[in-house]
Formats: sequence, structure tokens, C-alpha cells
Amino acid sequence: MRVVSTEVRGLAGAVAFLTRVPVGRFVALDVRDVARGGALFPLVGAGVGAAMGAVADGLAPSLGGTLAAAFGVAVAAALTGALHLDALADTADALGARTRERALEIMRDHAIGAYGVTALVLALVAKVAAVAALATQGDALRYAVCAGAAGRLASVLLAAALPYARPGPGTGRVLGGIGRNRVLVAVAITAAFCLWLHALPLLAAAVGVAVVAGLASRRALGGVTGDVLGAAAELAELAGLVVAVALA
Repeated sequence: MRVVSTEVRGLAGAVAFLTRVPVGRFVALDVRDVARGGALFPLVGAGVGAAMGAVADGLAPSLGGTLAAAFGVAVAAALTGALHLDALADTADALGARTRERALEIMRDHAIGAYGVTALVLALVAKVAAVAALATQGDALRYAVCAGAAGRLASVLLAAALPYARPGPGTGRVLGGIGRNRVLVAVAITAAFCLWLHALPLLAAAVGVAVVAGLASRRALGGVTGDVLGAAAELAELAGLVVAVALA
């Protein structure tokens, strides 16, 4: 019973961390629950992707691919509170900084600069276009599930591989250190979705994004932050959708 309870708390932690679903009202959670839930990040991502893809596929016959995709992307943004999009904007703004310290300072600032706005607009336009292309063929749900899972896997890989970039007391791994076993579970869940839905190249795309983001973040920041994890998730999901368009 204790193992089951721990894993249920981990799932609740993953949902609370990645979405705006108010599970915290029913379960008292802490940072350890989020770390435990790292293994299930792809499962939550698959759920968000499923909502986006289902809306797009369902509306495409009557509204057309572009409008249907816009509604689908809006639903996903509402479910996540646009968390990853905000992280992408902050990370893009930080790229313009001349020093590591300034980059970290920019990431703490809630204001969005020119780089952030540009990254946000381009990412949304590309995502809507990709989902629209898939929805016109009735494939948005299938591929969005895989892309959503693969995007969150990118965050798990970076959190496990790189240290927290901000100096000071308590510096360690982001999310408290997910651990190798939970990383392997996250990989297995993502691979299962991609194999089941015949979309394994989407997993490869997400891993590629994680590698590039990890190398860039290590060089520029000395590690990762929550914003870097969110940006990597958004870019990996987008890369998966673009690959899906090529496959479809």
C-alpha cells in the first residue's frame, strides 16, 4: 500500500508540476513528489497532447485544419497554463545576455523582450501549422500523443543529466534529482507510446533536442534551470510534430 501511495503521489506531483489541473487541492504535495513523478512526465505530456490532437481532429472537418489546430493548441496552453511557452520566451531572452549572471537574472524577470516574443510567435505559428497539416489527414491525435510524451521526456533527461545552474545553498539537481531508474521508466513510457502509434522517429527528434539544449545550456549557464527544462519540452514537442508532418 505504501508503494502504491508513493506512486500515486508521484503522479499527482507530475500533474501539478506540468499542468494547471488543481490536484493540490486534494493531495498535499512537496518537491519530493514532483521528483518521484518525473518518471510519469511523459504520461502527463501524452494526456495534454491527446487533448490537443483530439480537439484538432474533431474540429477539422467542419472548421478546416488551421482553425481546428488553433483551438487544439489553445486547449493545450490552457491545460498547462502556457508554462512551457513562458519558459521558452524567458530562455530566448536570456540568450541575448553577455554573461551567465545576466542570463540567469533575465530568466527571473517576468517581462518578455524581443527575443522572447519572436521565439513565442514562431513556436506558436509552427505548432499550429504542424497540427493543422496533421489534422487535415485525421492524424493529429496520434502524433500529438507521441510528441507530448517525447517533449516531457526531454525535460526529464536534462533534469537528470545536468546540475542546477543557479549558485547558492541547496544547489543540486533540478527537481531534487529524478534518479536513473525513474529516467528509464520515463524513456520506456515514451518509447511505448511511440512504438504503439508507429511514430518512433518522434522519440529520436526529442532526444536530439534534449542533447542540443543540454550542450547549449551547459555552455551558457553551467547547468539547467526550470525555464530551460520548459523550453526544451516545448521545442522537443514541436520537433516531434514537425517530424510527424514529414512522416504523414
